[in-house]
Amino acid sequence: MMAAAGDIKRLREETSCGVIDCKKALEEAKGDFVKAKALLRKRGLEMAAKKSGRAAREGRIEAYVHHGNKIGVVVEVNCETDFVARSGDFCTFTRDVAMHIAAMDPENVQVLLGQPFVKDTGKTVGDLLNELVAKIGENIVVGRFVRFKIGE
Repeated sequence: MMAAAGDIKRLREETSCGVIDCKKALEEAKGDFVKAKALLRKRGLEMAAKKSGRAAREGRIEAYVHHGNKIGVVVEVNCETDFVARSGDFCTFTRDVAMHIAAMDPENVQVLLGQPFVKDTGKTVGDLLNELVAKIGENIVVGRFVRFKIGE
């Protein structure tokens, strides 16, 4: 079955996966959009698992200060290359993670990755990380973070 261009475009917009991957997923799912999305998510998790053993020695330190200057966060997110560390998708991810930490006050990285993402509670922070790994093709790791709050 040939996938319709509109369906491919919609799937790509919703998953941020490549055009070819979206086309293949739709064809494999025989046009079922929900099944195709699930296939892409599964493949993303598989890709993330394969890349998790690779060294992530580059990255970015993101700082976030919440409105009112009462809460601040510094988070280290690592990747494999400085090229990815400067990419728009990676920078957006680090900003979102820092903002999430400010809002949700996780205890450690493992808890952080398991929390529903503050901007989209249908996904966890770990899901976002795995989607980014699948999209970029590099190992990405939230290294550490610290959250400051006035009076604590």
